[in-house]
Amino acid sequence: MSAAGGQRALTPPDIAARKGKTPLVCLTAYTTPVAKLVDEHCDVVLVGDSVGMVLHGMPSTVGVTLEMMILHGKAVRRGLQSAVMVVDMPFGSYEESPAQAFRSAALVMTETGAAAVKLEGGESVAETIRFLTARGIPVMGHVGLTPQAVNAFGGYHIQGRGEDAERILRDAMTVAEAGAFAVVLEKIPEALARLITQEIAIPTIGIGASPACDGQVLVVDDMLGLFGTFRPKFVKRYAELADAADAAIMAYANDVRERRFPTADHVFGDESGTVSGGEGT
Repeated sequence: MSAAGGQRALTPPDIAARKGKTPLVCLTAYTTPVAKLVDEHCDVVLVGDSVGMVLHGMPSTVGVTLEMMILHGKAVRRGLQSAVMVVDMPFGSYEESPAQAFRSAALVMTETGAAAVKLEGGESVAETIRFLTARGIPVMGHVGLTPQAVNAFGGYHIQGRGEDAERILRDAMTVAEAGAFAVVLEKIPEALARLITQEIAIPTIGIGASPACDGQVLVVDDMLGLFGTFRPKFVKRYAELADAADAAIMAYANDVRERRFPTADHVFGDESGTVSGGEGT
């Protein structure tokens, strides 16, 4: 559905209604140019707190602030016409209480124009999800590997193996019952993701989960190959833009050093249109 083509933009209820139907396409975006690129092809665009690692060089998402999410949310909003924009609530902005979460989420939505927010956690945030949705704030859940809890997990390890599967299933069911319109399943066993997708009434969006999920999400920089060495198992590279960018930057540097750039085509002449050919002019 394209707002530019005269049709309305997608909404969270539209996403919820896609359960069991055509798979949902989701990507992250953090800037206006990338938002414009993904909007035409995606149902959901996530302004992820992964921005801290992807664009700001942070070691994890834990240091991302509400101000950072609002800044990047505004940028992405300017590039979207049809996709649902979901903004991650960063660590420390919602865990204290439902009231704190409402203040933070309301600020994000009013400042960025987001259609929804995303919270990490299962049973621990169920009360907060109920509180937000009852007050008009659509919520996407996120269970399994929740990156904001990386310090508690001791790293980015797969979740839900063995007896731990019951915890993840319970989290997903609780998030759905609390009123979330969709839930991200991250880095859990395929069979568990498949089971959750069958058992809950809201769409599941997988990342390192299962092809049976109701949709898939990736970090756009990962799938475009903008990182040369970082290759998670769950990422399929659809391009190797880091290699292309490196070659282009090297060619530019060589042209500058050899005075092949700029040429007469790239500089301005005087009022008569004449361009001096002398060095340093």
